[in-house]
Amino acid sequence: MAKAIKKLPADTNKRAKAIVDALTSEDKDTTSQEDLIKAAAAALGRKGGLKGGNARAVALTPKRRTEIAKKAAAARWGTKAD
Repeated sequence: MAKAIKKLPADTNKRAKAIVDALTSEDKDTTSQEDLIKAAAAALGRKGGLKGGNARAVALTPKRRTEIAKKAAAARWGTKAD
C-alpha cells in the first residue's frame, strides 16, 4: 500500500518525484544496515575527537608547545616565497 505524503515540496519537479516515489514504493525497512554503521562510526569519531586535543595538550611539555606555536606563527605570518 502507498504511504502517505506528509508535506509536498513547493518545486514542481520535486513534488512530482515525491508523488511517484510514494506511489511506487514498497514497504521496506527505512534504516539500512549501512546507515546504522555510518551513524555508529560518526558517534565514535566525535567521541574520540572530543578527547584528542585535551589529551595532547596534557601530554605536551611547555617547551614543545612553544615550538609548535612558533612554527605555526612562522607558517602563517612568515615571509612569502615568490
